[in-house]
Amino acid sequence: MNQRVGVLFVCMGNICRSPTAEGVFTARVEAAGLADVFMIDSAGTHAYHVGHAPDRRAQEVALRRGIDIRSQRARRITGEDFSRFDYVVAMDRDNLLELEAICPAEYRERLHLFLSFAPELGIDEVPDPYYGGADGFERVFSMVEEAAAGFLRDLRRRHGLKAERSSVP
Repeated sequence: MNQRVGVLFVCMGNICRSPTAEGVFTARVEAAGLADVFMIDSAGTHAYHVGHAPDRRAQEVALRRGIDIRSQRARRITGEDFSRFDYVVAMDRDNLLELEAICPAEYRERLHLFLSFAPELGIDEVPDPYYGGADGFERVFSMVEEAAAGFLRDLRRRHGLKAERSSVP
């Protein structure tokens, strides 16, 4: 494979859901021996927290589950992201609408709703845990794990990727 598959996870402020998705998906890709195949990042549709680390509660939940997202920094999505990333994956419908409003027509097929890769959950949006308690971050992490697993399965199928090794299904 000559070019890496670009994946961008997007939520509103890029400090809770999308950094969690970036961390979880990166861990799954690395465990599958596919790190050299992917370019993975996250961004927000709004600039509220640009330059900030992920929310402390998101970091704590991720660390408890074996994933370190502390070095990530929030950024706002740019116009170039639509051409740079093959998959621009929104955490909820509001952010998907924001993306659709700014996405050039030729890249619309790159927009996806993250939980569409986890239909077994029976919901299509990752709820924003920012204004709630720690239990919301736990719930979000679990949803993200399910969606990341389904998304990686889908990408393997679409791109004909075979895992070299796998410690995470």
